[in-house]
This record gives sequence, C-alpha cells and structure tokens, in this order.
Amino acid sequence: MNQTVRAVHPSWVVLPQQQTDKPTVLAFLLARFPAISETTWRQRLQQGKVHWQDGERINELTPYRPAQRVYYYREVASEPHIPFQEQILYQDSQSLLVFKPHFLPVTPGGHFVNECLVARLRARTGIDTIVPVHRLDRDTAGVMLLSVSAASRDAYHGLFRNGQIHKRYQALARLTPAIQQQLPQGWLSTPRCWTVKNRIERGQPGFTMRIVDGVPNSHSEIRLLAVKADIGLFELQPITGKTHQLRLHMLSLGMPLLNDRYYPELQPLQADDFSRPLKLVACELSYRDPLNGELRHIDCEGLAAELALDS
Repeated sequence: MNQTVRAVHPSWVVLPQQQTDKPTVLAFLLARFPAISETTWRQRLQQGKVHWQDGERINELTPYRPAQRVYYYREVASEPHIPFQEQILYQDSQSLLVFKPHFLPVTPGGHFVNECLVARLRARTGIDTIVPVHRLDRDTAGVMLLSVSAASRDAYHGLFRNGQIHKRYQALARLTPAIQQQLPQGWLSTPRCWTVKNRIERGQPGFTMRIVDGVPNSHSEIRLLAVKADIGLFELQPITGKTHQLRLHMLSLGMPLLNDRYYPELQPLQADDFSRPLKLVACELSYRDPLNGELRHIDCEGLAAELALDS
C-alpha cells in the first residue's frame, strides 16, 4: 500500500444550471460530496487543488458559476496496487481498444485514484485526453473502447447510443441440478439458449442492483456452450446496457456467476482476493468506425481454457 496518494489528472464536475441555493463553489462542493469534510475542501482550496477549466484557482469565496466545470484532484490515504497489466490491442489517432484486467477500475473512484485504466493509459501513452466511451465493472475483465480526442468522443459514444456495436461476453457458472442431469459433458452440439428480459433498478446499498416487477428495461441473450462437471461455459450478449445486467440475468436463471461478490449475497467488505476473480470476460467487441468506416473486430481469449475444454 502506498501512503497519501493524489491523482495525477484532475476529475471534474459541472455546476448545475438551475442551482439557486449555493452562492459559492465551496457550498456546492460540500453538498455534492458529503463524504469529504469541510476542513478537507478548505485545505484543497487553499493549496490550489481546485480550479476552473482555464486553470484559474477557486478559493473559499469564489461565486457559483452555473454550467461551468470545476476541476479537483482526488486524494486517498492509501491506494491498493492491482497486480495485473492492461494490454493495448489497437491504437490510432482517435481511439484505443484495450484489454482491462479483473479488479482494475476504469476511472478513479473510492480508494483508487491512479490505479485505474484511464490513469494508467494516460501515463503509458502520454495522451491526457483519453476517456472511456462505455462502462465495464471493476470486477469484470475484457475489451474496452476509449476515445483519444475530444473531437471524436461523441461519434464513438453514438455507437452505443444507437446500438451500432456488438459486444459478447463469456462467463462461468455452476449449473442447476436439473440442467446437469439433462446435458452431456463437453461442448454442446446445440447450445442451450435463454432470452432474459426484466426490470432492473437500484438496490440497497446503492452500488447494487435488483430485479423488480414492472415493464422490462433490460434484455440479454444467453447461450450455454459447454459443460464440465457442474460448471457451464456461457456466452452472453447484452442487448441493453444496465449496470450489473449480465450478473443479475444469470442470477435470475438460478446460476449466479462464479466468484460474484455482490450476487446472490453481498459479501462483507474485504481486501481483493486476486486468486478469485469474477468469472466474466468481455471477450469480443466489433463495430464500424464512425470516422473512417473501417470495420473493427477484437476477439480475445475467453474462459474456455479455464475448463480445460478442447476445441
């Protein structure tokens, strides 16, 4: 563990246009980030760690400016090191395709400020404008698309908004007793398939999600590809992109993912066990590049090898 770590790159927050009860930036920050003490914010302001986009420092009396960005530097008392390396799979002047390892967050948050994918890539490439254009849970490994420049960012976001990108995951889960009795060992000549649609909303605590009654807002296509003992190899295709969607949809089938620390039961907070990663990998990403029309297709190694199944 390293002591007292400050983020190399600033985070930012936009001051809401309609805010009327916060006369100063400090008042907004205290309300927006209640977990950070007033003493800490005042120290950061006095030390020049909070500023506008043009670099002008913000002090304790700086008036609120609607719709403006406030930049600040995250700090943590100590930061865990994630002992796995990201891989750059493809790079051009506008985008990056990378493989994110298990346990590594994509962006700063919680106890992580520099041990995240974006900070690592910025340090590795020297490009300070790298940002992700979609999400991947810290517990999940796999292929991610990132934008290199602000000018191209919206075009790549549009791939996800308009459903113009194909994502495929692989997962391992313990089969239900009924399925174990019905299916042979090894690769299945005809995969067993499920279409899962249900409604997902935020649960308690707020970083978890839950399935509730109501109009479906999530959709996944799931296929069981192979069986070894009581473990199945699954291919998952999310049609929508709700937080924890694939984990919840597998749970709804009675087959939660192996080593899931959230579902079916939230496990007590403890240090990461790097020998027990969540068995979920985003193994394929394909799309037509919105800037030059070229087809991009990345298909990385999934989880079949972990079952020692021959192809």
